[in-house]
Amino acid sequence: MLGLDLSFLNWEILSKFVMNGFIFSIQLTVIATLGGIVLGTLLALMRLSGKRVLMIPATIYVNGMRSIPLVMVILWFFLLVPTIIGKPIGAELSATITFVAFEAAYFSEIMRAGIQSISRGQVNAGRALGMTYGQNMRLIILPQAFRNMIPVLLTQTIILFQDTSLVYAIGAYDLLKGFTTAGKIYGRPEEAYLLAAVVYFVMCYGLSFMVKQLQRRTAIIR
Repeated sequence: MLGLDLSFLNWEILSKFVMNGFIFSIQLTVIATLGGIVLGTLLALMRLSGKRVLMIPATIYVNGMRSIPLVMVILWFFLLVPTIIGKPIGAELSATITFVAFEAAYFSEIMRAGIQSISRGQVNAGRALGMTYGQNMRLIILPQAFRNMIPVLLTQTIILFQDTSLVYAIGAYDLLKGFTTAGKIYGRPEEAYLLAAVVYFVMCYGLSFMVKQLQRRTAIIR
């Protein structure tokens, strides 16, 4: 009725145009999640350290990143870094570095909330045993915080996957770019964007359903 022909996107076209973009989107999501959690945990510990020399820079970084749209950060980094170092670094590498740096601000707030959710009595107990701040966090607080925050971390990862479509702005070949390229070559842009939306929806809805099930199980354990 709408004149759509969804049959044009067969397996040959998917493997030729879409698969490489899909692989990059997954790689970007995984790297940005792992890097963001590591850097975000460090920022959270800096903000909770009680030392102004650590708290102030971490607070400025987190609040600054969370106040700027991701697409602007992607464009700034892609356009400004080459002028500083004197050579281009490529859209894919630029997107990866940008996502790690940006997502760290959000993972930092998740980790800070997780750390603060742990009873203060456990922190005092670790100190009473002679543990240093680092030992207390590494052996007592962080393992519990990670367990409590797993559903929230996974939810943020799903949002991160959706945001990977923004790298299209700098020409990186992601999942959306693959569908767009196929649609332009075969003259079916409407069908290509529709199928891209379906793929994003199925993946994100499926992952969200899994996260809800995980939340129920962790709630039962607690």
